[in-house]
Amino acid sequence: MKIGIIGGTGGMGEGLAMRWCLNHNVVIGSRDTERAINSSISFSKVVAEAYGSAMKGDISGNENIAMVKDCDLLVLSIPYDYIDDICGKISSIVKENCIIVSPIVPMKKSNDGFEYIPMKENTKSAAERVASKIQHRSRIVSALHTISEVKLKHLDEIIDCDVFVCGDDVNTTNIVIKLIEEINGLRPLYLGSLSMSYQAEMMTPMLLNASKLNKIKHPGLKIV
Repeated sequence: MKIGIIGGTGGMGEGLAMRWCLNHNVVIGSRDTERAINSSISFSKVVAEAYGSAMKGDISGNENIAMVKDCDLLVLSIPYDYIDDICGKISSIVKENCIIVSPIVPMKKSNDGFEYIPMKENTKSAAERVASKIQHRSRIVSALHTISEVKLKHLDEIIDCDVFVCGDDVNTTNIVIKLIEEINGLRPLYLGSLSMSYQAEMMTPMLLNASKLNKIKHPGLKIV
């Protein structure tokens, strides 16, 4: 599988690329092509040392939009406010059967702590906003909202947490679930249709507030 990560030079993109390249070809995207290429070289050095001959895939870099058309799965590692712009640019060039994964969390920080924007401002969840801009809603899966980027980037760490997955199409959702299961220590939990994504997204501001007030580093969720 060829996996593209729009906004892939950030913390989440780095972690996902270094985890998934063990079995897949991963392209990290950036608005700056040179930055994407340089980051891919840096990430590749780390994984080569960690995986050695066991690595079946690779990591490369390209401009965000330029790499979209060849990917089998795209992760939108972008801010909530960028959804309309990015999805508007990729909607007509993405492959018809390409899966779109949204780990986007709409949140902002106030004097009271981190807040979930759709609840405060009566707007759409990130996944619903993506779905309004991309044809074929069945291709969109909401997932990966509550992973610690720091733990994700450290390949020797077992993350040991659950992540919620929402999607309308069973087969598409199962592909993403299996991909998540490839990351050591992650347990994907199906939460329901894409319309339920707001429940998964709002867990992130809750985790950040709890971690700050209780001095917990790199928090995650585990249902027992």
